[in-house]
Amino acid sequence: MTVAPHTGPIVESPALPAAQESPRTQSPRIWHWHGEDDTAAFAQALAAQQPLLANAFLTLHGDLGAGKTTLVRHLLRALGVQGRIKSPTYAVVEPHEAPGLAPHATTVWHFDFYRFDDPREWEDAGFRDIFANPGLKVAEWPEKAVALTPPADLAIHIEAIDDTERQVTVHAHTAAGHRLLQGL
Repeated sequence: MTVAPHTGPIVESPALPAAQESPRTQSPRIWHWHGEDDTAAFAQALAAQQPLLANAFLTLHGDLGAGKTTLVRHLLRALGVQGRIKSPTYAVVEPHEAPGLAPHATTVWHFDFYRFDDPREWEDAGFRDIFANPGLKVAEWPEKAVALTPPADLAIHIEAIDDTERQVTVHAHTAAGHRLLQGL
C-alpha cells in the first residue's frame, strides 16, 4: 500500500495585505530566559494575546530538555488549565480545556510529534479535523509532520545555554503570527 502525497497545507493561513511587510522578512525576536520565572512570564504574555491566540498554531523547536514542554505547561496554566498537564510524547496529542481562550475557543491541542513517523496516522487520528476547527494548536517536534501542518503562526526556538538559561528566538510566519509577536 502506498500513501498518496500530500498536495498542500491542511489549513490555509490568511495572506498579508499587500502594503504590510511580509513576516518572513521581519527580524525574529530574541529573548534570554535566566530561569523558569522568565519562561512563565513569557507564557503569561503570550496567553494575554486574545483573541489572536485562540486559533493560532505555535511550533516549538529545540533539543530534548530545552524546555518546550515546560513552556507549554506554563502557557496552559496561564490560560486557566487545571489539573495534571502531561507531555503527549506517547499519545501524540493531548487536548486541554482552557477557559482563558473563551469565548473565541476553549481547547488547546498539545501535539508532540517526536514519535510520529507515519503520514497515515495523521488521517487515522483525526488531526486534519483538529487543525480545521477552532482552538489553539501547539506542536513540539513539528519538523516530523511539516508536510501535513499549516505554516506556524509563531515558531519558537528554544536553545539551552546551561541548566537554567535559555536563548529563545521567535519567528512569525503569518499575519496573525506577526501581530502576536508584536504583542510580546
